[in-house]
Amino acid sequence: MAKDWLEGIGDAYDVVVIGSGLGGLTGANYLAKNGHKVLLLEHHYQFGGLATWFKRPGGHIFDISLHGFPYGMVKSCRKYWTKEIADSIIQLKDVRFINPQMNVWTTFDREDFTKILVEDFGIDRKQVEGFYEHLRQMNFYDDNTQTTGEMFEEFFPGRTDVHRLLMEPISYANGSHLNDPAITYGIVFSNFMSKGVFTFQGGTDTLIKKMVAELKSNGCEVRKCALVEGIDVEKGQVVGVRVRSQNTGGVEFQTRTVRCKAVLSNANVRNTIQGLVGEDHFSEAYIDSVKAVRNNTSSCQVYMGIKKGESIPNIGDLVFTSKAPEYSIDELTSIKTSSHTFSVYYPETRPHLKEERYAVVASLNGRWDEWADLSEEDYQKEKERICEECLSSLETFIPDVREKIDHIEAATPRTVNHYTKSMQGTSFGTKFEGLQVSMELSEQIAGLYHAGSVGIIMSGWLGSMNYGVITANKLDKWLFEQSKLEPAPVSA
Repeated sequence: MAKDWLEGIGDAYDVVVIGSGLGGLTGANYLAKNGHKVLLLEHHYQFGGLATWFKRPGGHIFDISLHGFPYGMVKSCRKYWTKEIADSIIQLKDVRFINPQMNVWTTFDREDFTKILVEDFGIDRKQVEGFYEHLRQMNFYDDNTQTTGEMFEEFFPGRTDVHRLLMEPISYANGSHLNDPAITYGIVFSNFMSKGVFTFQGGTDTLIKKMVAELKSNGCEVRKCALVEGIDVEKGQVVGVRVRSQNTGGVEFQTRTVRCKAVLSNANVRNTIQGLVGEDHFSEAYIDSVKAVRNNTSSCQVYMGIKKGESIPNIGDLVFTSKAPEYSIDELTSIKTSSHTFSVYYPETRPHLKEERYAVVASLNGRWDEWADLSEEDYQKEKERICEECLSSLETFIPDVREKIDHIEAATPRTVNHYTKSMQGTSFGTKFEGLQVSMELSEQIAGLYHAGSVGIIMSGWLGSMNYGVITANKLDKWLFEQSKLEPAPVSA
């Protein structure tokens, strides 16, 4: 029997949250804890957005994006989620960079990273500390015309090896490159340089299940397989959303309208404005600024599952490897890139499993335009090619790994687009200019807010979570002000 995923929901809510990425989940939790009636809708059959997972036969569990985040996640999870979640965050001790310019093994915290720059790269310590201090003092409200490349040349002129060491991990973390504003680099790098790179012990599946349980305990209604088709606006104010139950075994359920005072969209900001609302509801000048927003890069990934009973040696937790002679964003994002980042999942990633399991996820940046128009035949060939190239690259670290793998598959920007509906399959939202558009959304339409990956605020998981709180706080204050305008109830 076909399942109606929207069965039992109410007719009206204070807030409808569209999308269950970390920004949507955290924003929904913040609002629910503050006493608002909240409905969270996710079109996919899993919660989490890109912070999610999938299973395959043979007992394989693959995380989509649990590859490393800054220490700030501990504080944010403790403050906006639970101590239990925060206490499960652990440090990745072994981060490696292997390319024609370097062979580095680091804990990626400030002390060790400084030692490497001084002793291995021959940079004066005062120069390194001056660079850190410059990053620390950066402010969004200051002059942001300097690019990351210009900043590197200021502190480390002509040192393309140092530029690469500093840039490559951040390109993987949020899609930024040398021509992006230095401020977008500075905030992300400074976060990582605090105490290193961290991950969630238990895997994304454990994390998201704990988050959903916490949401429900705070009174938030959550529904998956619920596709929002539009946001209704009347007289410049949000009045509701149109949503349809999907993944229902071939049965077509009717679209229904849910009334609400406000919407928090965790969809891509351009998707929200141009797709869910429609340009006619916004000023012409604002739409011009929306159209100028560039989407960030997307990703490819290759998932490799190790057979039950097999093990692999410690080759590091995160391994940045490339055959490119120097850092190049064009090479890094090319469909023919030789640059791969291996995230290695040892048994301690999921210690709760009855049997020890290993897995490796290879991450590659990607460009939508190179994947979007491939024929189905060519598309499958390209997926097979990147699987083989990642496997061959992994063999340089683990020569017998091919014999130990019993599952391998690839995801591309088209995969990201399919499962997240993110415009052009972007994994990292929009570039820097998307932040202003996002922040001004509620000035265009009362009760309409956005939380998602937008330039400066976006630094992977931590940025998404914190921006969800920032936006939810604004929405909470607006609802409070609205409540003061509502007529007092008539006494009997």
